[in-house]
Amino acid sequence: MTDPARSGQRLGSLAGKLLLVGLVNALAVYGLVATYAVRDWGIFAVILVATAAVDYVYFSRRTLASRYLLPGLIFLLIFQVYVVIYTAYAGFTNVGDGHNLDKPRALQHILAVSEKRVPGSPPYKVQVLAGPDDRLHLLATGPDGRTTLDGRPATGVPADHRVLPFRDLVGRQQEVLALRVPLQDGSLRTEDGSTGYIAKPTLRYADDALTDTVTGTVYRATERGYFESADGKVLTPGWKEVVGLDNYVRAFTDERLRAPLLSVFAWTFAFAALSVLTTFALGLLLALTLNREGLRGRGIYRSLLVLPYAVPSFLSALVWTGMLNQSFGFVNHGLLGGADIPWLNDATLAKVSVLLVNLWLGFPYMFLICTGALQAVPAEVNEAARIDGAGPWQLFRRVTLPLLLVSTGPLLVASFAFNFNNFTVIYFVTGGGPNIPDAPITLGSTDLLISAVYKVAFGGAGREWGFACAMSTIIFLVVAAISAAGFRRTRALEETYS
Repeated sequence: MTDPARSGQRLGSLAGKLLLVGLVNALAVYGLVATYAVRDWGIFAVILVATAAVDYVYFSRRTLASRYLLPGLIFLLIFQVYVVIYTAYAGFTNVGDGHNLDKPRALQHILAVSEKRVPGSPPYKVQVLAGPDDRLHLLATGPDGRTTLDGRPATGVPADHRVLPFRDLVGRQQEVLALRVPLQDGSLRTEDGSTGYIAKPTLRYADDALTDTVTGTVYRATERGYFESADGKVLTPGWKEVVGLDNYVRAFTDERLRAPLLSVFAWTFAFAALSVLTTFALGLLLALTLNREGLRGRGIYRSLLVLPYAVPSFLSALVWTGMLNQSFGFVNHGLLGGADIPWLNDATLAKVSVLLVNLWLGFPYMFLICTGALQAVPAEVNEAARIDGAGPWQLFRRVTLPLLLVSTGPLLVASFAFNFNNFTVIYFVTGGGPNIPDAPITLGSTDLLISAVYKVAFGGAGREWGFACAMSTIIFLVVAAISAAGFRRTRALEETYS
């Protein structure tokens, strides 16, 4: 006999599963339609495969375990694997300011910009209309009195169209400027939404080259993603082009860039290593001090030491920036009696400052993991070492520290990788400054590789995303290699002291 309660529970579970999978499929259909419209076949294929996998896994009885793994796997592929692969791919291109478009759209933009009013052409009275789909159309009345809508005869504003008011004309100015109505003598266009004129491009495209009809200058398409003349003059915008290893070669061979980048590279290693060493040393010292039995107020001390870890790091970094200010900071005026020490404006002192701030932010974490690791060390091991005649220093160096490194080693490797890319401290404390003179890009004495990448990609007028992606790929490979070596060393420690 079937239990009604159980049957109801199964039906409810089935209904919930159908609703959830139906929602996923609905979102997938929307994504497929959107990606098909822009012809993005890579994303289209990913959405299609992911949706098919979800449907198969959640409706098949043979894939019960996969139901719990699939969501995490999909998010891992999208937000980690795809990001790494796309960043590496972008590092082989020239994408950036002036190279955001593909070649056909860049060509279209150059031809549109080159349009000039035909001398002596009469003005047209125009109105900009919005159609049922909110697309813009041009209603024009020529000097002969004939009215056309996008070049077709018309008697007035159609019933399903509306005249765009001035407020909307201003808000959609780029769309208005892009309106073109092909005519026999050129194209009808408008700049103010009320008066039109006939314009012709001064550039003619043929055989993958643009010719200036006024001067006769020929601009040919190059591998750099530009139409370029024989004397080196280029037409903008360019287009995205695969440039191979040019970005990587530039990072290591550009004479003006090599010295600043090597300085940043060396400081990044030093910052990451010193941050791990100082925070671990202070955290371990405090953990050893507070691990003694019978110490009064031990719980209170431990709670107070964890407080810097509880405050968001960017807030602490901003507070320290104010405290270290040369003119009115608390350190100079409150602690040092009005001293004029340029903590953040001198290259050496700025490096010391960010290390001290990072020590303040990082030692509570090391204190916590060292406290946990110390409490996991068997008391019998320490007692046996004391019986064998080991002193306090020998006990720490020969027994306690190796056993600590077995459990904290992976965390130290992870901490090194984190500090190698510790953008927050650098950005909020020094902003990467003080600047390195004569560097061809904006770089500072305290910049890490990650903050240098940020400045290359977003920090200046000439954003070079392809070059920034190449640098990001180099950082990824360096951190991956160091992490692999560190984890191998950790395994060796485990085998030795297990």
